[in-house]
Amino acid sequence: MAKSPNLLRRFFGAIWTLFSVVYKTLIILSVLIVIGVLYMGFKGGAPVTVPDNVALVWHPTGVVVEQNDRDPTEEFFSELAGEGPLQTELRDLVDALDYARDDSRIRVAVLWLDALAYAGPAQLEELRVAINRFKESGKRVVAYAPGYTQRAYYLAAQADEVLMDPMGMVFLEGYAVYNNYYPGLLDKLGVNMHVFQAGQYKSAVEPFQRTDMSEAAREANRSWLDTLWGKYVGDVASGRGLPTEAVNDYVESFVARLAEAEGDPAQVALGAKLVDELLPLQAVRERIGTTVGMADDHESFRQIDFRRYLKAVRKAPASSRQVAVVTVQGSIVPGESAEGSAGGDTIADLLRDARDDQRVAAVVLRVNSPGGGIYPSEQIRRAVMEVQDAGKPVVVSMSTLAASGGYWISAPADRIIAHDTTITGSIGVFGIFPTFENTLEKIGVSTDGVGTTPLAGAIRADRPLGDEVRELIELIISKDYRQFIGYVAEGRDMTPERVDEIAQGRVWSGLDAAQLGLVDEIGGFRTAVTAAAQAAGLDPESPAVRHLRPPRDLSFAFLAPFTQSMADLDWARAALSWFAGDSMAGNRLQGEARWLQQIARGQAQGAVSHCLCVMASDAPLARHRAHSGTRF
Repeated sequence: MAKSPNLLRRFFGAIWTLFSVVYKTLIILSVLIVIGVLYMGFKGGAPVTVPDNVALVWHPTGVVVEQNDRDPTEEFFSELAGEGPLQTELRDLVDALDYARDDSRIRVAVLWLDALAYAGPAQLEELRVAINRFKESGKRVVAYAPGYTQRAYYLAAQADEVLMDPMGMVFLEGYAVYNNYYPGLLDKLGVNMHVFQAGQYKSAVEPFQRTDMSEAAREANRSWLDTLWGKYVGDVASGRGLPTEAVNDYVESFVARLAEAEGDPAQVALGAKLVDELLPLQAVRERIGTTVGMADDHESFRQIDFRRYLKAVRKAPASSRQVAVVTVQGSIVPGESAEGSAGGDTIADLLRDARDDQRVAAVVLRVNSPGGGIYPSEQIRRAVMEVQDAGKPVVVSMSTLAASGGYWISAPADRIIAHDTTITGSIGVFGIFPTFENTLEKIGVSTDGVGTTPLAGAIRADRPLGDEVRELIELIISKDYRQFIGYVAEGRDMTPERVDEIAQGRVWSGLDAAQLGLVDEIGGFRTAVTAAAQAAGLDPESPAVRHLRPPRDLSFAFLAPFTQSMADLDWARAALSWFAGDSMAGNRLQGEARWLQQIARGQAQGAVSHCLCVMASDAPLARHRAHSGTRF
């Protein structure tokens, strides 16, 4: 007779059975969720309809970019983590207001400005113009945020009514440039940083040469900073109907005013007429509800988010002749584009696609770049000229930044259009090569050997840089600078001597660049599209515009359709949030890539033309947490 299993075996058997059941259940649930996501994704989700008498909620989140270059799956899961989209495309914000301007179903636009992390001065100018175009229709614009950063307030100031929470603050601080300087650290570490430059004002290399800002860099930075701040103050004052002195006085006397208000920044903003009224969120909802009515749940007003609105109204260009837009965003690097960078291969391929596409009559090159490697910049410049050789005009539209390599690729264009707040120029070249022989010596490591020629093994980070190698690099840098000067002279119809006078690596505002002949016209993206259409013989009033995007790999292209549509489905967000668990933290919004990493990418293919022009502004306001989701 067989013995019955002992108690221990029965216990572990039950545990194993339970584990198997749970495991299989999770597998089945996973498959069902994936099938549901795939089905809804490929179906495209429910069609978006725009009801009558609603408010357009205009809610920029994260970083305003020229072209979204993040993986849509990362965007989707950041939504699940409660962070909201990490990037907002500039043209989405502009298009939403332009479509809503003539849409009778939209009664009012609500600028919800609690989650704007970054937008450059030129991008803010594009948005300001779009807001004012919307106002020209006679419809009202209401701005609200718990508290306003400098960038958010620039947009809010254009509204008919600016509302803020009673616990909020309007924090304006101006623009500044402050850098870290490393010679002291490098000396302690024993690192020899060999710097080569062509251009008196090429301040990008100063952090490795000096312990403070040079007078030349101080002069150049002060010039364009004053231009940008003057534009900011003027536009804010105009939007609020205040004299410019009132805005400047608010910033300069803020601490004194705060002391008089017993530490209440909201009262300071109200007293300075920067805001119209202090209201908590629910009161704001009810205020807007008096115009469009309250939603069925009576929690908020009747509304549609600008992203959903665009899905309902935006249409693909129907004309057989179009203006193609190619975007250069981020540092210019060799190879393929990635998040925060513009690959020479990728951008050149897009330009060649535009060259070969019979529907494309002209190209707008939208540039928002501090520069980068010489070789990838030259790849793009040559591709621009190939488009022109095919009989298609190329117009450059400069966004916030089009300097160094960004100007290298712009120089051959038929026309260059920039904002007065664009940062451009920086026509210069530099190279950096660190050696660590002293560092290695400190830890007891030496380097020795033989080579067949004086150059064999001479360019090593563990050996001193010899005079012959130093001369070699200096000759290459000088040649690249002369070549840069020649390209600008040819493209701008100047003499090389004149270009050299205004080059030297100096940074200029778009306003100054126009006076110097580096820019043809002050204007925004629309101005560039109109110029391109006119040059190609198209209707300049309403040309068909198509934005060309870099190709995506198989997994990216496969996931993109459903991850973006699923982000609008509450049931899917809830289901996937449950499945992922509360521990999902998501990827936090990162700042701009470290410029040394950008140099390293370009260094592999030669010298670098890069502008280190970073403005310090918008200190974070920790008093409020931005809302996620799409409902106000």
